[in-house]
Amino acid sequence: MEHFFFSSWTSVGRTVVIGTLAYASLILLLRVSGKRTLSKMNAFDFVVTVAMGSILASVLLNKSVPLLDGLVAFILLISLQFVITWLAVRYKWVSQLVKAEPALLVYQGHYLHQVMKAERMTEGEILAGLRARGIASLEEVAAVILETDGTLNVLKSAPQGPGSALQHVANMPGQLTPENGAGNR
Repeated sequence: MEHFFFSSWTSVGRTVVIGTLAYASLILLLRVSGKRTLSKMNAFDFVVTVAMGSILASVLLNKSVPLLDGLVAFILLISLQFVITWLAVRYKWVSQLVKAEPALLVYQGHYLHQVMKAERMTEGEILAGLRARGIASLEEVAAVILETDGTLNVLKSAPQGPGSALQHVANMPGQLTPENGAGNR
C-alpha cells in the first residue's frame, strides 16, 4: 500500500521514456504498414487494433516487458495482419475465413426476417438506423445492408446488375426466395 500513488521517480521516468519510444515506434510501423492496418473493415481488423493497444499498454505499464519485446510484438502483429490481408485479396477462401459477408436485411421496403434472425438484428434497430439517416418510412428504402464492420447502410435505390452496390451482399436480389425471407413484413 506504500506504493499506491507513487513508487519512485525512476518508475515515472521509465514510463515517460518507454512510452515515448513505444508510441513513436508504433506510429512509424503503422505508417510503413499502410492504412489497412488500422482500418475499420471487419472483426479481424478490429482484433488487430485492440491487440496493438494491449501491447502498447503492456510495454508502458509492465516493467517486466522490455521495449524491444514490445517492438517485436508490434512487428509480428502488423506482419501477420499484412500477410493475412495479402492472402485474402488473392485467395477467396482466405477472405471468407477472416471476413464476414455484408447481409441484406431489407429489400424494396420489406424486412428479410430470416436474415435478420441469423444476423441477430431487430426491426427496432433497423428503424433506428433509418431515423438516423432522416428516413421516415420503410417504404422509402430500397435496401438496408448490415456491413462487415457492423454498421447499417441504407440505400434509397438499388439497381441490379454488374455495377450494383449490392453485388457482393448475401441474399442479393435474384437470390431472394420465400425461404430466406423475401417479401416478409
